[in-house]
Amino acid sequence: MFRVEPLPVDGREAMCIEVKLPKTTLLVVTTKIGYIMCGALDIQLLNTKLKERGVIAGRAVGVRTIEDLLEAPLESVTEQAEAMGVTKGMIGRDAIRLMLKAETTS
Repeated sequence: MFRVEPLPVDGREAMCIEVKLPKTTLLVVTTKIGYIMCGALDIQLLNTKLKERGVIAGRAVGVRTIEDLLEAPLESVTEQAEAMGVTKGMIGRDAIRLMLKAETTS
């Protein structure tokens, strides 16, 4: 089963995606330019083998719901996310705010 819902943030909108799989649930909050995700995200892969794509992303571990993902500190972020101000330890919701703000300036 999967669920997709809009997430209003400061007058803008991100999308929440939840995919229930056997023994795990994938959680993503995405904007037009980047996303945060649960522990299944491989930041190292994005920073090395897929570096040329310039992916803006952050990873939070130990989260079980979208709300957990939004309130958890990011355990790791891509180099491109860091370049725009998204940092390790930043709360997920704050990272999404930065991404949404950057959408309007890009």
